Amino acid sequence: MPEPAKAPRYLALDVGAKRIGVAVSDELGLTAQPVLTLERRRNTREDLRSLARLARRFGVAGIVVGNPLHISGEESPRSTRTHAFAEELGELTGLPIHLWDERLTTQEAHRILYEAGKPRQEHRRVVDQVAATLILQSFLDERKHGQQPETPA
Repeated sequence: MPEPAKAPRYLALDVGAKRIGVAVSDELGLTAQPVLTLERRRNTREDLRSLARLARRFGVAGIVVGNPLHISGEESPRSTRTHAFAEELGELTGLPIHLWDERLTTQEAHRILYEAGKPRQEHRRVVDQVAATLILQSFLDERKHGQQPETPA
């Protein structure tokens, strides 16, 4: 009996100035799981190399990067920096990069942590992971429903 084909796995990133939240999809491509929060280094190249290692470790087929648009949907200065970061990561890994609307994910992540009973001072360590998980779950849900969420960088 042949093995069923595995769904492609994705790594998702919530890229901030100080931290990068990382999540990965499960092997069935159904759910997003938090992985870690990467503290940003002075040298962006070190961050990119760390993320490339994670992509190899999980054997991902692509990387989903949260796109920090303004509430209006327009590009923000932060989204311009995120696009450049995503482009460099794509060049380094050779993987497709999918920019994904991340509006309000950090606020939603804080709400989830509050509801889970986590004190505000503990949020910093995990809020970016939760936001990356929300970004990835949204991406996976769109794929599951047959829509093409792919927005190559």
